[in-house]
Amino acid sequence: MRFVGLDYGQKRIGIAVCDSDGRIALPVQSFTRTKDLKGDIRRLGDLIKEYEPGKVIVGYPIGLSGKSGSSAESVKRFLADLSQEVKVEILLHDERFSTTEASQRLKEANLSAKAQRAVIDASAAAVILQSWLDARVS
Repeated sequence: MRFVGLDYGQKRIGIAVCDSDGRIALPVQSFTRTKDLKGDIRRLGDLIKEYEPGKVIVGYPIGLSGKSGSSAESVKRFLADLSQEVKVEILLHDERFSTTEASQRLKEANLSAKAQRAVIDASAAAVILQSWLDARVS
């Protein structure tokens, strides 16, 4: 079964998918959010539907203390809108250190800082999705 991972941020949304066996997460793309939230949700919904996922996994920003803050509330509002657009189960998954890990991987791949900015959100979405996939089988 295929799954989609999302890294929802204030400026961009990163998207990742896994292979049909549900083992390996791969970054797909990211897009810059606009002031038209409904338009962004429709655009994202169209992308998600292309992959026909069994579930959508969204990074949930939990602080190091384990508590959620205003970013977490923003994600919950986003999910309420997204769930109206896509009719698949949407799950939250702890995204702590996902951007840091994605950045480290991109540095190891010798991408410049400028090149990293273009792909960091999709890479973070892949880290989130891979973490969720790994947790399922352990």
